[in-house]
Amino acid sequence: MTTLRDDPTTTGLDVLRAVEQRVLWLSTAIVDHANRVRPNTTGLKVGGHQASSASITAIMTALWFEHLRPQDRVSVKPHASPVLHAIEFLLGQLDEEHLTTLRSFGGLQSYPSRTKDPVPADYSTGSVGIGATAPIWGALSRRYVGAHFGEQPLGRQYSLVGDAELDEGACWEAIGDPMVAGLGEIVWIVDFNRQSLDRVVPVLGADRLRALFTAAGWQVITVKYGATLEELFTRPGGDALRDRIDAMTNAEYQRLLRHTPDKLRSLLPGTGPEASRISLLLNDLDDAHLARALRDLGGHDHAALRAAFEEIDDTRPTVIIAYTVKGHGLPTAGHPQNHSALLTGTQFEELAAHCGTSASQPWQRFAPGSPEQLVCDRAALRLRRDPVPAAHPPAVPTDLGRTPSGTATTQSALGRTLLDLNRVAPEAGARVVTVSPDVSSSTNLGGWVNKVGIWSTDEGVDWFADDAETILHWRERPTGRHVELGIAETNLVGLLGELGATWSRWGEPLLPIGVLYDPFVTRALEPWSFGLYAGGQSILVGTPSGVTLAPEGGAHQSITTPSIGIEQPGCTTWEPAFALDTEWCLLAALGQLGRPDGSSAYLRLSTRPIDQTLAAVPTDQAARERRRRQVVAGGYPLRRVTGTPDVTLVAMGALVPEALQAAARLGALGLAADVLCLTSPDLLFRAVQARCGRGDAPTWILDSLFPADRLSPLVTVLDGHPHTLAFLTGLTRHGAVHLGVSGFGQSGDLDSVYRHHGIDTDSIVGAALDVTGRA
Repeated sequence: MTTLRDDPTTTGLDVLRAVEQRVLWLSTAIVDHANRVRPNTTGLKVGGHQASSASITAIMTALWFEHLRPQDRVSVKPHASPVLHAIEFLLGQLDEEHLTTLRSFGGLQSYPSRTKDPVPADYSTGSVGIGATAPIWGALSRRYVGAHFGEQPLGRQYSLVGDAELDEGACWEAIGDPMVAGLGEIVWIVDFNRQSLDRVVPVLGADRLRALFTAAGWQVITVKYGATLEELFTRPGGDALRDRIDAMTNAEYQRLLRHTPDKLRSLLPGTGPEASRISLLLNDLDDAHLARALRDLGGHDHAALRAAFEEIDDTRPTVIIAYTVKGHGLPTAGHPQNHSALLTGTQFEELAAHCGTSASQPWQRFAPGSPEQLVCDRAALRLRRDPVPAAHPPAVPTDLGRTPSGTATTQSALGRTLLDLNRVAPEAGARVVTVSPDVSSSTNLGGWVNKVGIWSTDEGVDWFADDAETILHWRERPTGRHVELGIAETNLVGLLGELGATWSRWGEPLLPIGVLYDPFVTRALEPWSFGLYAGGQSILVGTPSGVTLAPEGGAHQSITTPSIGIEQPGCTTWEPAFALDTEWCLLAALGQLGRPDGSSAYLRLSTRPIDQTLAAVPTDQAARERRRRQVVAGGYPLRRVTGTPDVTLVAMGALVPEALQAAARLGALGLAADVLCLTSPDLLFRAVQARCGRGDAPTWILDSLFPADRLSPLVTVLDGHPHTLAFLTGLTRHGAVHLGVSGFGQSGDLDSVYRHHGIDTDSIVGAALDVTGRA
């Protein structure tokens, strides 16, 4: 078995405690300065979490100053960001000037950030549950890169998680995925302080957590009590004291922390048959010893934490449930409303005295040559990382040379393009990795999966390889390039974000594509957006989309996703109508991945079969390239009438055939209609903004689509909410009607569904007559 870590550097416990005290002081002072010292002219609360930080200072001190190696990575719970910055300061990574900038513009971010903090965090956190699970997807991504492009150092992937964060379903969706049970590098450390934002957690949850993690195949290590309590448990009456503390509710325990020693002696024994024995035990303790003992939980005891780290089994994921007190070491310890509480000026002065520092000079490292500074120096040297080699993403062709004919769907064009790319540009194709949540066959990825195989850390047996009726072959192997997850969209976008970050983490760019049903994009939206914020670059494909999947009805329709694509930062959105448009958009999206100036993409595709001759692809090579540039930039004129049009029909995606049919019928009625095929309202909106001096997007596409001599009333139509294209009204001096889907639908045939939502050919013709006043 390969060991994931060397023996820890053994440090005297007293020295570790001294370092921990300095970390506690600095993290508290960082929040204090942001709220009580730095000028705040707005009166808005700055915020910060002194108590949440205090509960995890011992755990983070033990991890950074004893156990971490340079190849390890850590996701820090969001509210512990001041602790992370305090440690960075003691390690010499963060300059003093930054300690006064928590939550200021351009300063330390509210939560650990990989892209915005002066010392990039290993993982961005802040979206509860998403940062916790990121190391799981980071571990899978590292293994994938190692299997395809050379072994990577197999470091541990730690998640420091607040116990209330485990209420998030994202955590359990990740833990339950079958791929996770074999990831021995995963270590979660639960800061089990039994408090959430508003209250003391009412349920004794440790037994339930242990059972859930055990059932998922994880090693479970519990660090409940520290040395002081453990020693008391060995004395006469100690067994009764342990049983009493084990059995009491979270709220009762927290309340005891707030009592005076006299009250504590009265209440701690309880009223059970062993109360007298517990009282006799407590009578032997002075007040300070009694108060210290009750707070002596394992998550604050360095010897107990050291033993837990030594117990980790690297053959399976591990969770360490470390009991802590929220606000440990602070006057607010254990109070149910301490989540955002700030120490008063007097309390802050008292803490400074207790920690051996100065409130007037808060930013102090240890004296050079002191045992504590030697520990910091040694840790800094041990954790020094080599620079990530510059990533060199492969060149992606812009056109694969095919011109589709016959009838095809944009969804089928996705799989076809991937196969063609693999053939025409194998270097780029080798970097493509697809991911889906159990929908490979229903999203036309079957041919791709059969070609490249399923990625697995181990070779699998295809038990249906000799079955003539099996079309989709499930060949699992370390060289596979499709990753299949369970039906959990949050897991999909979590892995997608980390696959999209390998260029900056390991210097190995991937071209990741995640495919899911478009109605479930909104389910995955927040973690997907957070992955973009954290620096992941990938392509999300939503297919099938809209009410065009007519028989599925209102349960499987997506109305808002087209406008979401416009509004999502860090992402370019396309919704092509034809197979070749899909190819060009996908290649353009792939060409933007894996680079410092890169970006992600969202493609909204359809299962509607469309006659590909309607695209009227130019046969001349120069004209074809001009069309391609227009497609990638946001749209192109599909039908131009002679002279000035009476109306312009602007259609997107699956509804382009209806727009063409409507134009022909309008012509018969004496109305000359242009038809524009839009591929990216996102890029067009950016161009509109740039034309007004707000942004630097190219604006030539607007002149191509809406030249001044062809401006006319507009009718826009798409299989999505009509406001998506409403901004185009500002490009014309005439009126506009916007057709789309704005209500829940029902199952039915395509014609009936389109008619119900007012996006059929009749509705387009009627809207054109209305907007032109030609009744």
